[in-house]
Amino acid sequence: MALTLEQKKAVVAEVSAVAQSAHSAVAAEYRGLTVEQMTDLRRKAREGGVFLKVAKNTLVRRAVKGTDFECLSDGLVGPLLFAFSVEEPGAAARLIKDYAKDNEQLIAKLVAFNATLYDVGELDRLASLPTKDEALGMLMGTMKAPIEKFVRTLAAPHTKMVRTFAAVRDSKQAAN
Repeated sequence: MALTLEQKKAVVAEVSAVAQSAHSAVAAEYRGLTVEQMTDLRRKAREGGVFLKVAKNTLVRRAVKGTDFECLSDGLVGPLLFAFSVEEPGAAARLIKDYAKDNEQLIAKLVAFNATLYDVGELDRLASLPTKDEALGMLMGTMKAPIEKFVRTLAAPHTKMVRTFAAVRDSKQAAN
């Protein structure tokens, strides 16, 4: 069913608005996926904070013009679905990578991050980026480590003295 001019403008505006604020994008060929599989993929995308859209390549070309994802334009060939990471940089890559494990018909074709088009092999690296919570946890662990070491250093002489007294006490008890 052909789209009217107004519907096409709406699709371009929607994708353009998401592309303006997205962190990364992945385009994947979806040929062969069933309706149930696509519905499941869309559900997982919503849960993961990923904007997922199936649109004509010409409309997406217009939508990404002037955004960081303009680099995708030359590779838009064939039936593609577009996943934009809205909340976390690795979310779209993680979604496509995980879903492609169980569904061989889903094939990643383009990966874009920071206005750069990467080889599809970089999908794994982008997918392995930590989530916001994981990154905060690593930061807090790094910030906490020097303080913990300082406290252990301060406590070491006292601990050693207590162990020495306990050893002397135990040796006197054993002698009696």
